[in-house]
Amino acid sequence: MELHPQLIQKAGRNEFVVLPIEEFEAMTELIETYEELRELRAAKEKSAGDKSIPLSQVISDLGL
Repeated sequence: MELHPQLIQKAGRNEFVVLPIEEFEAMTELIETYEELRELRAAKEKSAGDKSIPLSQVISDLGL
């Protein structure tokens, strides 16, 4: 992804960054995907030793 930031200065120092909305939305989506991946990995690690339940049993237990 190529970004096209505009820097806004205050007192001679970079203070803010402005991005085109499309770039901002793409970055937001990437960050959300990354956070979801981290949560998934943490949950997988937490349940590493747990016994699994076959899908057919879950379906039966739920009466589906």
